[in-house]
Amino acid sequence: MENWIGVGIWIVLGGAIGLGMKAVVKLPPTTPGHSRLLFTLGAFAACIGGMLGVGIFEFDDPVALSIGGMGGAVVFAAFMTWLYRWGIKALT
Repeated sequence: MENWIGVGIWIVLGGAIGLGMKAVVKLPPTTPGHSRLLFTLGAFAACIGGMLGVGIFEFDDPVALSIGGMGGAVVFAAFMTWLYRWGIKALT
């Protein structure tokens, strides 16, 4: 049960990071619908990053609520949403 709670925290944390990245990387206001896309991309990236963080840093006790899992989720969600926003900004 603890792992599912950790994955839920990854999803919420990644979504919040994705929406926060919207404020960090400014785009013209003519891009509707990006809030939902950024939330989804951030949540998905946080799940992947959390799994990578647990797999790389937590050898003895691989649980989602660990420093490696949370760190991996934050770093990968921030990187993927920044990369998306940077790429969209370069296209405009």
